[in-house]
Amino acid sequence: MFLRAGLLSLSLLLASRLLGLARESVQAAAFGATGLGDVAVLMLSLPDWLAGVLASGGLAYVLLPAWSRQGAGQVAASQRRAAHGLLLAGCLAAALLGALNAWGVRALAGGLPNELIPAAEMALLWSAVALPLALLAALWATRLQFERDFVGLYGANVVVNGLVIASLAAVAWVTAAHAGAAVHVLGAGLLAAMVARLLWLALRQRPFASVPLQPEGSELPRAPVWFWAVASAGLPLALPFAARSLASQQGPGALATFNYGWKLAELPLLLAVQLVATLALGPIAQALGRAATRDEAAGTIRRGFALAWALACASAAGLLVAAPALAQLLFGWGRMQAGALVQVADWGRIAAWGLLPQALTAIALAILASQARMRPAVAAYAVALVALLAYGPHDGAGLMLWLNLCFAGIALVTLAAVGEGLRSWLPWRALGVALAMLLAVRALLAVAGAPAQLGLQLVAGVAAGVAVLGATWWASADLRAALRR
Repeated sequence: MFLRAGLLSLSLLLASRLLGLARESVQAAAFGATGLGDVAVLMLSLPDWLAGVLASGGLAYVLLPAWSRQGAGQVAASQRRAAHGLLLAGCLAAALLGALNAWGVRALAGGLPNELIPAAEMALLWSAVALPLALLAALWATRLQFERDFVGLYGANVVVNGLVIASLAAVAWVTAAHAGAAVHVLGAGLLAAMVARLLWLALRQRPFASVPLQPEGSELPRAPVWFWAVASAGLPLALPFAARSLASQQGPGALATFNYGWKLAELPLLLAVQLVATLALGPIAQALGRAATRDEAAGTIRRGFALAWALACASAAGLLVAAPALAQLLFGWGRMQAGALVQVADWGRIAAWGLLPQALTAIALAILASQARMRPAVAAYAVALVALLAYGPHDGAGLMLWLNLCFAGIALVTLAAVGEGLRSWLPWRALGVALAMLLAVRALLAVAGAPAQLGLQLVAGVAAGVAVLGATWWASADLRAALRR
């Protein structure tokens, strides 16, 4: 039963992520790495990013445990209270975003030419209008997560991305030459996608929407709980967004180019590293909760580290070899410039190294979350964000390198926060073999280079990833045990 649910979740998650990647591909084809492409990336990503920082992860951290202790009527009552609070907060945030419109454009896309500033300001207004809808969708998605309705949860992303892709296609064929018209078409498509997602989520909630409200015992957790939950979930999302905004200061198209370079590493990060951490959280929490079975806890944690690290190294190896082919396949269409594709591939290769510290951090966070000790992680992310902002505007390659250093610092802090059990919880053989194989791939690439033909390059990238994973599987009993379970 659990295996089937896991496979269904993975399939739907993969479909939604691949459609999101198709959205980025259509976006690149419509605008290329241009100033108008920067405007489109900013407008289409800002509402859901703000909702993610302000609500999505925090809602799951706070409401799912609270709802597990409440009856159906109490859950419905607390959901309604949360909805009222989110809509109010969303309207206030939208008003603030509208009031600081010009400043927001300078901060988030400072490299835009003067002729595109009015279009960018209008794009931020469209994003502001969409923000309350995105926050409400985050709450309703959390309810579906609580009810284990994975079709409804991930289907919502499919609805949004499908409508946004349709609006991008309309812009590509009709109005891409006129910035103002393009922004309005995309803004209308964004709002239509947000409304359609709410309708989908409302439809999926119908089986439990008619439960009578029971206000008694439905109080929401206090403000400090919300603060730490929002900080824990939001700060990790802020780092790449801040780096993207800093990259935008270099000129038109820099924001879009950095965004596409980051996307090359983001998909394996979400579908491999973070998915493993999510699946490992329950077993790790259960094992740590049984004080008499420390060996079992150590084995469970080692398997989580081994699998996340091996997948990160395998993904990094594949990206090092095949980044140019992937950039061409995903973003080399329509109006995308050849020079920008080279930068996307180069920056994606740098971003690949950041998968390694993020793999360690993901499992360390699962350990800390199971013990309700997230403050060191929050502090590490906050310091990393300050360090990134202090680095200031720079070229995309430099920002990717600095971002990787920030991720490495976060990994060191979170691992140190795990405590004295860390030495027995790390799968040293898996860590060493996977890293050695990745370095061997890098050395071979430096000597022989990647195949020039893109098809062969993709095959070579897959082969490099499989080689890393296979060698680690052969050498590490922890990884073999993780893949059997």
